[in-house]
Amino acid sequence: MGSGKRGLLTAALTVVCAVTVLAAPGTAFAAPAPIPAPAVTPLPDKDLEEVRARLDKLYHDASVATDAYNAAEEKVKEQSAEIAELARKLDQGQRRLDALKDQAGATARDQYRTNGLSSTAQFLLTDDPGRFLDGTGRMLQGQRAATGLMADMTRAQQELRTYADDAAARRKRLESDRRAKAAAKKKTEQQIDAAKELESRLEKKEKERLAQLEREAAKKAQTAWLDTGVLKDAHGTASAPGEKAVKYATAQLGKPYVWGAEGPDSFDCSGLTSQAWAAAGHPVPRTSQEQWRRLPHVAVKDMRPGDLVIYFDDASHVALYIGDGTVIHAPRPGRTVTEAGAGSMPILGVVRPDA
Repeated sequence: MGSGKRGLLTAALTVVCAVTVLAAPGTAFAAPAPIPAPAVTPLPDKDLEEVRARLDKLYHDASVATDAYNAAEEKVKEQSAEIAELARKLDQGQRRLDALKDQAGATARDQYRTNGLSSTAQFLLTDDPGRFLDGTGRMLQGQRAATGLMADMTRAQQELRTYADDAAARRKRLESDRRAKAAAKKKTEQQIDAAKELESRLEKKEKERLAQLEREAAKKAQTAWLDTGVLKDAHGTASAPGEKAVKYATAQLGKPYVWGAEGPDSFDCSGLTSQAWAAAGHPVPRTSQEQWRRLPHVAVKDMRPGDLVIYFDDASHVALYIGDGTVIHAPRPGRTVTEAGAGSMPILGVVRPDA
């Protein structure tokens, strides 16, 4: 790397000029002419390749962190919904228990009115034994009802304890998920900030050349992939839902990548694919890693428009296949939703949401 650029452009260029003028007293002299700044030599391609590799690593790490953030965000949503449902059950259970207690109170008051006498004592003291015997049947029914009432109260209390314990456990998990989400957010922002800082140190011509090198590398990878003949016998046609997913993704072309976004104005990679299939009537997991883990796998040679292509060994990126060896994806910060060669990145595999 040239002078002033070593260490990925961290050294600042400095110019030190010293002008010493010796003249007799009273002698006039002109101000020194300005010293032109030295020309900055653009980085050679091999050094720009180092920069490109470093940027790829930073944005890849940001993508991994984004997936972790999205996964934690989904868990937070799920836990919040489950806690809300438990709160509803707790409220219903408490109202049911209160009603049972009212019934128990009424039973106790009725017993108080009979002075708590046994049925035998009440028979001996009654002036109308026949009427008493008729009432005894009703009383036995009442006793059985009271026994059932106490059992219902016991079950209601147990349910309330279960709901309360479950809610406490879920709140604990919710706090853990929130901490994971915050940590993933911080890591994502750190990686993106580092990438932006690195790019900001490049001169305009260097940025243009870097973009050209990126295009050349993508084209080279795509050509090598096609040359394997992997698509030679691939003639799969999109299903009706797959066509809808492709139509949705196509309509998003040109919209900016924003990590954690799932539309309608911006997307990250899995935000785009998950929304495309939601629009097709087949909801899929939110993250690329979960899409890879939970959706049916198909061979690359058998893929058809609408399928999702998963990239890198850690499944940290995903794109939607639209046919003819092409995908639509949201690449990374600073870029927009665009078309690309399906083989321009290392393919992990292909999944089919509507298999």
